[in-house]
Amino acid sequence: MNPTRAIALKLTSVVLFTIMASLIKATADVVPTGEAVFFRSFFAMPVIVGWLWMRGDLSTGLKAKSWIGHSWRGLLGVSAMGCNFAALGLLPLPEVTAIGFAAPMLTVFAAAVLLGERLRLFRTACVLLGLVGVMVVLWPRLSLDSLEGAALFGVMLVLASAALRALVQVQIRRMIQVEETSAIVFYFSLTATLFSLLTLPFGWVWPAPWALAMLVASGLIGGVAQIFLTSAYRFAGASVVAPFDYASILFAIVFGWVFFAEVPTPMVILGSSIVVAAGGLIIWRERQLGLRRGQARSNMTPHG
Repeated sequence: MNPTRAIALKLTSVVLFTIMASLIKATADVVPTGEAVFFRSFFAMPVIVGWLWMRGDLSTGLKAKSWIGHSWRGLLGVSAMGCNFAALGLLPLPEVTAIGFAAPMLTVFAAAVLLGERLRLFRTACVLLGLVGVMVVLWPRLSLDSLEGAALFGVMLVLASAALRALVQVQIRRMIQVEETSAIVFYFSLTATLFSLLTLPFGWVWPAPWALAMLVASGLIGGVAQIFLTSAYRFAGASVVAPFDYASILFAIVFGWVFFAEVPTPMVILGSSIVVAAGGLIIWRERQLGLRRGQARSNMTPHG
């Protein structure tokens, strides 16, 4: 265990994912969403394959025990990615990030319904508090003056992406019982690349050199970010690493302001703070329960 290293890896992955989102947003006006998904997925594969080779996990990473499971994970994941990429062209980066925080909240409910996980009162209350925070961010978009237009469609896309990401997490929890993590990472990039090709008939374009460079960079950076994220959990538990997911709103605000002249509204800041607080409470509670379970096991272990 090395918590300092784990946190550094996690924060690096958050920064890289925010850079990746910024690159996709910068090309959103000139490149179709499906094409952006292709570049993000295809150019991540060489990075991931190289990483697996360096770790000596290439053979396990290429072994799939459930093609149906990988296909479902790929379809859900690529749909979530497509919705999120499309929303980046319609909404400010901090707003997309803040609304996207609904995903971990929805995962709690999805896991309860689809996996039979117990839904405790404390966790339920925190999830509802987090969804209140998301509604605070959404409220200006739902006013009478904003009921129409591209912005509202962007909100719907982010919410769809959050719901799909929640289903992805449930699918991964199912797959992790029989599949290696390296295989799940590799085959997502592969299936996402293949599924994105289905959007070819809807009008791909040959990007300008600057856009092409950004798209290729988004794939390479996304692949590196995925590796840093995966590696972070090798050096510390989820209760240590997970809270730093919420640092993404800080980086999104900075990147949105510097590169896109997007100044976050007070409602976005307030709503994000509520969501971060709710997520932090869930993680704190899970950590406490984990410590109690560990203590209980220790007390039951014979000594002497």
